[in-house]
Amino acid sequence: MTSFYTPRIGLALGSGSARGWAHIGVIQALEAAGVRPDLVCGTSIGALVGACYAAGQLDGLEQWVLSLKRTDVVSFMDFGMTSGMLKGTRLMNFFRTTFSDHDIEDLPLPFAAVATALHTGSEVWLRTGSAIDAVRASIALPALFTPVWRDGRLLVDGGLVNPVPVSLARAMEADIVIAVDLNSDLLGRHLRPTTSPRTVPSGNDWVRRIQENLSGLLPAPSASNATPLPEPPPPMPSTLNIVAASLNIMQARITRSRMAGDPSDTTVTPRLAHLGLLDFHRAQEAIEAGRLAVEAVLPSLREHGILPVALPAPPDPT
Repeated sequence: MTSFYTPRIGLALGSGSARGWAHIGVIQALEAAGVRPDLVCGTSIGALVGACYAAGQLDGLEQWVLSLKRTDVVSFMDFGMTSGMLKGTRLMNFFRTTFSDHDIEDLPLPFAAVATALHTGSEVWLRTGSAIDAVRASIALPALFTPVWRDGRLLVDGGLVNPVPVSLARAMEADIVIAVDLNSDLLGRHLRPTTSPRTVPSGNDWVRRIQENLSGLLPAPSASNATPLPEPPPPMPSTLNIVAASLNIMQARITRSRMAGDPSDTTVTPRLAHLGLLDFHRAQEAIEAGRLAVEAVLPSLREHGILPVALPAPPDPT
C-alpha cells in the first residue's frame, strides 16, 4: 500500500504597522487558490492578524478594519509619555471585548508570535498563554507603545530582531514556508511631505519670506554682480515620521539579513511603501495589495508543489 506524505505549510507574517492589513488579503488569496496553511506565526501586526486567523476570526477582523476611519484610529490612542506615546490599554480592551481570547495552545491552528526582550536583545517566541497578551507584546513598537512585562522580561516589538519570522515557522515544523514581507519596497521611500496649504510655516519658510521682502527693498543688481539667493532646504519631517522611517530602515535591513541566512520557500511582497505608520484607516488598499501580491507568486507556489501544475488544454479534435 502506497502512503503519501503531505508537507506542512507554514505562514510567516511580517511586521509593518498599518501595512499589515495586507496580510488579510494575502490569506484570502492563498485560500482562494487552494492553499490553507497548517500553522501561522507573526511579528507585530503580523502577530495580530495571525492570531485572528488561527482563532478563526479573520472575517470579523476584516469587517472591523474596513470600517475604520481616521477618527476611529485616533480614538484608540491613550497617550502616556512614560515609556511610550501610547499605553495600548484602550486598543487591547477593545480586542478583548470584540474578539474571543484563547490560550495559544488551544487555538484551532498552531500559532506563535515574536517579541524582543528589551534588557538582553534576545528574540522571544510566545507559544503559550493568552493570544491577545502575546499580540500586545509583539506590537510594542518602541517610542510608540509602552513595553510589556511577561515572565519577568520586558518585551517590545519583535520586529527589532525578526521582522519576518521564517525561522519560527521552521521551528514549528513547517516543511514549506510562505513568508509575507511588508518592508521590501521601503528603502529610499520612507519620508513623505509633511507640509500642506494649512500647515504653519516652518522656520525655513520664514527665512525665505524675509529674504524675498528684503530683496524688494534693495536696488535690482546688475547682470554683472547678480548673486542668486540660495534655495532653502525642504521642511524637516515630524518626529513621528523620523522614528517611523528609522524603524523601517532597520527592519528592512534586518529582514534582508535574516532571510539570506534562512530563506522562505516563497515570499509574498505587497507594494505598500506609500502607507504611513498609522494609516490603519486605509485597509481597503492594503488588503487589495495583499491579494495582488499573491497572484504574482502563484508560479512559485506551483514550483514548490503547493499548487498543482496547470496542464495544457487538450488538442481540439476538429
